[in-house]
Amino acid sequence: MHIFRQALLTLVTLLLIIYVGLIAYAYWPHGEEIPVAELAHKDDLFITIDGIQLRYQTWGAPQAGQPAIVLIHGFANSAFTFRNLGPLLGNDYYTLALDMPGFGLSDKPDDHDYSNASQANIIKGFIKALGLKQVVIGGHSMGGAHAVHVAIDAPEAVGAILLNPGIITTGVPPVTQYLFFPLPRIAAKTFADRQFRERFIKNSFVNPELITEEVMDELMLVNKTEGYMDGATQLMSYYVAGNEIEMLDDLHVPVLIVWGAQDSNKPAGEAEQLQGLIANSKLVLVDDAGHYVHVEAPEESAAAIRDAKGFWAKQR
Repeated sequence: MHIFRQALLTLVTLLLIIYVGLIAYAYWPHGEEIPVAELAHKDDLFITIDGIQLRYQTWGAPQAGQPAIVLIHGFANSAFTFRNLGPLLGNDYYTLALDMPGFGLSDKPDDHDYSNASQANIIKGFIKALGLKQVVIGGHSMGGAHAVHVAIDAPEAVGAILLNPGIITTGVPPVTQYLFFPLPRIAAKTFADRQFRERFIKNSFVNPELITEEVMDELMLVNKTEGYMDGATQLMSYYVAGNEIEMLDDLHVPVLIVWGAQDSNKPAGEAEQLQGLIANSKLVLVDDAGHYVHVEAPEESAAAIRDAKGFWAKQR
């Protein structure tokens, strides 16, 4: 019995040391935080929605008889992910992409609700603030889940584009619902590590050589922004799978699904399964692209969206 108590005491002591070590690591300074104004590019635009400043970019101008397209990035990304797709759509649609709260150069409040529904409310506010009357809402990965909420709830929505969306399989590890202090902060710190981020994103590409040093420089701007660590810690505590699959019966606008067929993050057949769950939908499979279909195959993605002009018109 004495040996058992001694072993238990040793184990508890070891666990306590590890826990204290995790706290120390989590709160060890991660680097200088820089005002967004010093990181912004000349083509960046900013708008404040519900007290949160958002960075966004635009391509083209409003087109008579055509809706605007608003594009939403996935987890750990930004409007930069649409750098190839946006210009290809600008001649046909007024196209906008924004950094969601907690990402890119947008604000990262440490008291914000980062759930999918709350983030969708920010997008709806963005649409209203810019006076957009008819919108096709597009989303990649996690942004696809946000797009479902907007397409259902926003009166301006006349269509949706889902780019390998996180709806059936979300990419959210089940363990995230059990994260306790200080693990959300450690997750935030991990995503501020360049080598981790590079490995993380390259694993989602058929052609990882597309992730150049310049691309990584842009992706890593997020962890340089003021409030990154506290805001990202709050965000990580909301990194849980949503209920968007249960909402698909309420999705009545026309939906274009553009799917990179070599998505290693998704099981075979998920694209077809998703199409079967959305009554008014079209599926375009892109053979030589993975999870980031709009980055690896921007021309094919843009062509599918341009070809959907008549599809959106049915809603108006």
